[in-house]
Amino acid sequence: MVRFHLERGPVPLHHQVYLDLRAALSANEWQPGDRLPTERELSERYGCSLITVRRALDELAREGHLERTRGRGTFVTEPPIVRDIAGQIGFADEVRALGYEPYTIVVTARVEGASPAAATALAMPVQASVYFLERVRGADNVPLLLEQVRLPADGLPGLLDHDFSTESLWDVLENDYHLPIGRRQETLSAVVPSAREARLLGLRTRRPSIQLDGTAFTTGGKPIEFSRTVVSPERARYFVESAGSRIRSVTPLDVPPRSGVPVVARR
Repeated sequence: MVRFHLERGPVPLHHQVYLDLRAALSANEWQPGDRLPTERELSERYGCSLITVRRALDELAREGHLERTRGRGTFVTEPPIVRDIAGQIGFADEVRALGYEPYTIVVTARVEGASPAAATALAMPVQASVYFLERVRGADNVPLLLEQVRLPADGLPGLLDHDFSTESLWDVLENDYHLPIGRRQETLSAVVPSAREARLLGLRTRRPSIQLDGTAFTTGGKPIEFSRTVVSPERARYFVESAGSRIRSVTPLDVPPRSGVPVVARR
């Protein structure tokens, strides 16, 4: 429950309001889809200014707890699903460990010529044949990722005969082609999804998203997969944990998995 008294001191007032509202959300005082009291009502409850309340609500909206719409108000959203960007288990196993039901939809599966970027990443000639596999990955029928991967067609006969709506791509590479993945390199950047990508991810608005561009290598060091992944800004978050004396962990959201099991990720 919210407290109606703020304390003057080292903790800014807007952060006190933020912490109290976040605690109320964690305690299910408001359910997803519920509309919060107006800014004026909250300012009266806390005995603070509208600006203080607005800053707290904006911070909660940035973290994905709330959605603010001009003229409609502020609504509680479904909690984002937080994933470990450095994890190594399969996407489906990861999602199940969080207490959700995974699903995958194959959008595109074809053979095409390698673009210059794909050719460079896969160490092959431009326009050489590659498999292009595009999938929407999600949990509980909510899209989380739009994943686009390219793999060299030479040496992987019949790859697209597999049903990658249910099968793990990396498991198929290991079990059917004896090409286990040894490591991957990924870079993160901000991107505004195209209209098509926003539609596939079910986004309400085209706002900046995380994009991951990566190359996966076999245990023998051969580049085998060139990937681009667009992450839903509405329902997915990543965390990074680092050992060391200066940085212990970086988490964009304090949203625990449903089952309390750490989240990890793999194709």
